[in-house]
This record gives sequence, structure tokens and C-alpha cells, in this order.
Amino acid sequence: MKDNSYSAVMARRTEIMKKAVGLDYDAFENEGIGFDYEKMMKETGYTIEEVQAIQKEGGVGNTPIFELKNLTKLARKMAPEGKGARIFVKDEAANPSGSYKARRAACSVYHAKKHGYKGVIAATSGNYGAAVASQAAIHGLKCIIVQECFDSEHKGQPEIVEKARKCEAYGAEVVQLTVGPELFYTFLTLLEETGYFNASLYTPFGIAGVETLGYELAIQMRELVGRDPDVVVCTNAGGGNLTGTARGLQKAGSDGVQVVGASVDLSGLHMASDKQFNRKSFTTGHTGFGIPFSTWPDRSDVPRSAARPLRYMDRYVTVKQGEVFYMTEVLAQLEGLERGPAGNTSLAAAFAMAQEMDQDQIIIVQETEYTGAGKHIQPQLSFARDNGIEVKYGNPQEEVPGQTIIMPEHPRMIQINDLDMDKIRKSLIKNAVKQSSNGEITQADLDFLIEDTRTDKAYVMKALDELGATVK
Repeated sequence: MKDNSYSAVMARRTEIMKKAVGLDYDAFENEGIGFDYEKMMKETGYTIEEVQAIQKEGGVGNTPIFELKNLTKLARKMAPEGKGARIFVKDEAANPSGSYKARRAACSVYHAKKHGYKGVIAATSGNYGAAVASQAAIHGLKCIIVQECFDSEHKGQPEIVEKARKCEAYGAEVVQLTVGPELFYTFLTLLEETGYFNASLYTPFGIAGVETLGYELAIQMRELVGRDPDVVVCTNAGGGNLTGTARGLQKAGSDGVQVVGASVDLSGLHMASDKQFNRKSFTTGHTGFGIPFSTWPDRSDVPRSAARPLRYMDRYVTVKQGEVFYMTEVLAQLEGLERGPAGNTSLAAAFAMAQEMDQDQIIIVQETEYTGAGKHIQPQLSFARDNGIEVKYGNPQEEVPGQTIIMPEHPRMIQINDLDMDKIRKSLIKNAVKQSSNGEITQADLDFLIEDTRTDKAYVMKALDELGATVK
């Protein structure tokens, strides 16, 4: 019998994850801190055309794009003369499970079935669990979703509980846990005990699934307006949404499109804190995931993450919780589209950004998600009030995460705040250096850091020098 103590399971985690994904991650490793990212991505074994065919078989993809004409008119009323770009949205809620994550799940579940796995497991509190459960049902595989759901008082956020119900509706077994290290431990033990496939968000298969979103978006926009959009805004959490979309845009030849990440500002709240877990009103698409996963992607449930947003991100902005709630109502009441909160994070950012751009320019929000009983505004705000958070109208810039949620008194008060990309890139380099046992960086490591930060040799060398690290 195997030792299933916490320390023993953690010691076996690389072996467990490798078996559960079917990839030998050691084959991509350099001698130091870096690895061959593009080689890993090619190991999916699927071209973008093959991924599209896989997704079509599962009823995924080919989602519509809408021009938000009323929202554009409102933005132009707020904007200076001649400003106010056309705003479009890609309606990923049209996928079987109601979000773009069906694209990730379709590719992963297909691969699992092809290679003889009897079931799939995913660790997620979000839409991805529903997506995996939906695709597993289509392909006749068993499904277990491990969900971080409650604090120590067994209180669960309405949005998370809603998603658990959706997973169960598709026939999945949902293992609900309290916040903390038990999530990863339970996930690993289940993978080992069942022999199921690790349908992680962060495998090459998952990211390849999102590439079709960016590719499809580019083709559709050319058909609709005769050209590529100027800006694509992606809600950013673990980085896979932005990474996959950007790679798809590149494969469609849309190299000139600006890719912007957008997250809800939850600065000051720690996602692994039991006391702070329920003081946030967004379960994803926020800085509590967006910042740590941007500054060191390899903190996920696979040895090397295929989601590496700094390789593709041109700009990173934040919006406030109140602004996203407000924009959710605006989308419903001006455009007749009732959609969930995550996509409206990037929509709030796009509404503000459109006012910076010329009227002949185009900005597109690249995803929406479904809404449901626990994902509506009122359950979320009621839960916030029950946890002692003040909900009011005013200036969203005065909002304090975990203490207040402030809806704007007027749409002109919706703003974006730019994050310091230079600081984020240097944080990634600093975290990478920590992985080196002796502080020495090889030439291969240097090349990797240049690619991972999308900078140049001079930039990385200067950052390394500031950290006191030496290059062999």
C-alpha cells in the first residue's frame, strides 16, 4: 500500500501528474530554469484544423460575434470628439456548457478518450468544471470535479455553488473542499487512485483548444467588417484565455492586433486565506490569480504551464468590482444580452478603452459566459452584504476590495487602471531566478526569459544584474 500522507503524495506529485497527462515533461526541460515551450506545444499532436474538427464533434465553437451598437453609442457620448471605437463581442456563451472553456475541455477530453483513459478529473471552482463534465458526457467518460468551494464555516459563494450544480447536472461527481492546500492533495490522490486523465486548464491540449477562439475571431471579423480588429480584450486569470486567443490570432496572421488582459482589482485579498476567501465577489478573472500566474505560470497542476500570458500581452488593465456589476446590467438592458460576470470584466475594460480610440477603430471582447441563479448580480451582492461588505453607488475608484463594492453613479465613471508591465516582467525574472539553486543563469535560461517576458537580451541582463544573478 502506498503512503498517502500529505508529504508522501506531494513528493510523488511530478510522477502522478506525468502519468495523468501522458506527457513526459522532462523531454522539454533545459538544464536550468527554462524549458522548450514551443516543443511542448507541438506535443499536442493536433493541428488547429484538427482541433476545430474535434470541437465541432462536441458541438463546440463557431460562436457568433455581435456588434454592441447601443454600447458603442453610449461610449461615444462619454468620449472626446471623434473618439469611441466600435465595440464587438464574441458570444462564447453559445457553447454547450456556456463558456469558452468548452474549447479547452473538448480537446482534453477527446485526447483522454483517444488514449484509453476511462475518465477525467479537473480541479476548478469555475466554468471549466462544467465544460469538462459536459464534454465527458458527450464522449462517454467518467468525470470528477474537485472544487474549492467553502470557507471553514462551510459558507460557499453563490457563483461557486451554482457551478457545482451545473457540473452535477452533466453527471459529474463533485468533490467540494474548503479553501487551502487540501485541494491539490485531494486532486493528486484521486488522479493516482482512479488512473483518470488530468484535464488541466494548463496542458498544451487545453491551450490548443483556446487557439481556435482567436483564429475563429480573426476570420469572422474579416467576414463582418473586412479587416482584423485593432484591439482584443481578454479577461485574465490563470493566463490560458489570453495565451490561447493570442496564439490563435497569430495563426490567423493577425500579428498587428493589440492583445489586452483585463482583471478585476482584488489587490490586498489573498486567495488562499480562509478569512478572505468569501470577501471577494468574483471567483475568477481577478488579480488574485492574474498577477501570480503572470509572474510565475508554473504554479499550476502540471509541471510546466502552457498558459504564459507575458509572451503575448501588450497591455494589462484592471477594473473595479462595482464597474463589472454595473456593466453586466448595461449589457442586459442596452443590448438584450444577459451574460455572466467573467466576460463582463473585459467588457467594462473595453467600454473605457473604446473612449480612448478613434471612431473608425474596432475593439472586441473575445468571450462571454452563461449566467444562472447563483451568478446573477443580486445573489452576489446579497452574499457580499452578508459578509459585512458595504455595497453602494459612488466613485468606483474609491472601492476597497473586501470592504466595499461601489457601482458608478454615471457610466463616465467607468475607468481602467494600467498595471506596470515592466514591474510584472521583472517579477517573473525574479521568480525564475529563485528556481536556480546557485543563482547562475545559463544561456538557455537567458533565451527562455527573453521569450517568457517578450523582451530582449539587454532588458533581461539588466534585470538579472539588479538581482545579483550571473550568466554563465
